[in-house]
Amino acid sequence: MERDNLMHGARTALNTIPEMREWAENYLKEKTRGEKPEMSDEEFEKYWKYHKPEIMHAGAAEAAQAWREDRRLETGD
Repeated sequence: MERDNLMHGARTALNTIPEMREWAENYLKEKTRGEKPEMSDEEFEKYWKYHKPEIMHAGAAEAAQAWREDRRLETGD
């Protein structure tokens, strides 16, 4: 249940904070690219185009946490 709440909160944040969504999309795209080194750039772009929605959904909580950590490091808090 807690995981569902985290996912829901992260998805809501990604859908309401454009800066966070853009950062999260880049984060997940780079992460996914690193997991697919055997693909050419062209193959990966096609893969990303079709799998982006499911990757963004599945990685929402991780990306939101990474975004918060990145912001914390930027501000020195």
